[in-house]
Amino acid sequence: MAESSLALSPPWLVLEPLVIQWLQEDMGRGDRTTAALDLGDRRGRATLTVKQAGVVAGLPIAAKVFQLLDATAQMVVHFPDGTDCSAGAIAAEIEASLEAILLGERVALNVIMALSGIASLTRTYAQEIADLATQLVDTRKTTPGFRLLEKYATALGGARNHRFGLDDAVMIKDNHILAAGSLTRAVQRVRRSIPLTHTVEVETETLDQVKEALGAGVNIIMLDNMPIERINAAVELIRRHSTAIKIEASGNITLETLRTVALTGVDYISTSGTITRAPWLDWSLTVVPLEELEQSQ
Repeated sequence: MAESSLALSPPWLVLEPLVIQWLQEDMGRGDRTTAALDLGDRRGRATLTVKQAGVVAGLPIAAKVFQLLDATAQMVVHFPDGTDCSAGAIAAEIEASLEAILLGERVALNVIMALSGIASLTRTYAQEIADLATQLVDTRKTTPGFRLLEKYATALGGARNHRFGLDDAVMIKDNHILAAGSLTRAVQRVRRSIPLTHTVEVETETLDQVKEALGAGVNIIMLDNMPIERINAAVELIRRHSTAIKIEASGNITLETLRTVALTGVDYISTSGTITRAPWLDWSLTVVPLEELEQSQ
């Protein structure tokens, strides 16, 4: 479904109920405007145009919107997901009943615009450190009910996905440490109960916590909200101890500070900004006029 090797779209078994829910929300008791036009089973065609330059994302979801409304609906894609597209380009064309096109227009556009915005901003972040070994990673700061697709969009833009949910891996954060009584105690407790395949990551804010995390034998150490001087010191400390432990920097990292943090030598930089700060990318759907459609047939 996606061009990017990092992007894995959720299966339709998971996505289809979401799309149905979005259509039900928008449709309510019926589209009064479209129903009044009395279109019957007339066929139509429409174009999906990118109005701003950016990364295309969400076209397969849009296709599913129209297919749920008309089983015979077809979408011809000219610029697949993950593609950089210039302003004004027709990225896809839809052929379906006119009623389905009009009913699904808003839901399809909402999904494409939101996901393309995230993918576009993520690509800007990813390109900032593309020549470095540090990898850009997303977070769980996502829109409820939309996480799978938002993370799909960040992957299209060039980021790697962090945890999708609390069951993916262990991440011991500041409040977990406070609840357990200490960082070491928290690590010891989770080690006794997690599956063999799970990694353990610990969030640290001080060099003393970094030392404690090293002593506890964790897999990943997150350097959270540290000034750059402390990140440098922490990276040196961890690398001296072990080259196998992965280092993640996080906390209020912006596009302006991203490269400086990456140059410290951390393995990963996680940021919510690629999702929470992403503006929607402008798209339009335009029905082909009846006379043009008749001439082409």
